[in-house]
Amino acid sequence: MDDSAETLARAIGKRVKQERKGRGWTLDQLAELAGVSRRMLVNVEQGGVNPSIGTLLRISDALGVGLPALVEPPAARAARITRSGEGALLWTGPYGGRGVLVAGTESPDVVELWDWTLAPGELHESEAHSAGTRELLQVQEGSLTIEVEGDSHELLTGDALTFRSDVPHSYANPGAVPVRFTLAVFEPGVGAGHRTETSRA
Repeated sequence: MDDSAETLARAIGKRVKQERKGRGWTLDQLAELAGVSRRMLVNVEQGGVNPSIGTLLRISDALGVGLPALVEPPAARAARITRSGEGALLWTGPYGGRGVLVAGTESPDVVELWDWTLAPGELHESEAHSAGTRELLQVQEGSLTIEVEGDSHELLTGDALTFRSDVPHSYANPGAVPVRFTLAVFEPGVGAGHRTETSRA
């Protein structure tokens, strides 16, 4: 991990541990509620790994705080500015693609704003998010292929798509130039899932 990735991993680990201890939960309890291994959770809390977006989503949902709360410092202000370059880099592709969480709201109804770039040939596969999650995206440059439950959607510069993301989905760049797109994710009722089921896949 480079310095910025290490700093982010430590910040996420500190926040996860703080939220877990604030609820009086053991590592085993949170691991079970989040559907992740105890070893993974220990590594996250120690800041020793850069967990996948899917893992972070499961942990944040189990804690009932939403993904933005794990990567952004707590803010009591009515407005919060994220300056250019200050977003949380949560995904990097093999050819230089990036998924940056630019901003987000607090739970229970969480809205995330992402800035994505996929290099030619890159693919990002996403597992199903929690029930009711929706995504809206717009292609800023290039072409993008989105698969949602086996249906393929081809988007060009300026095109937009709204879809349910509580099912498996993926984003791919089939073109010869990088694609950049803005993505908004709406996840209602964050934290409600673990109250009705003891573990999640």
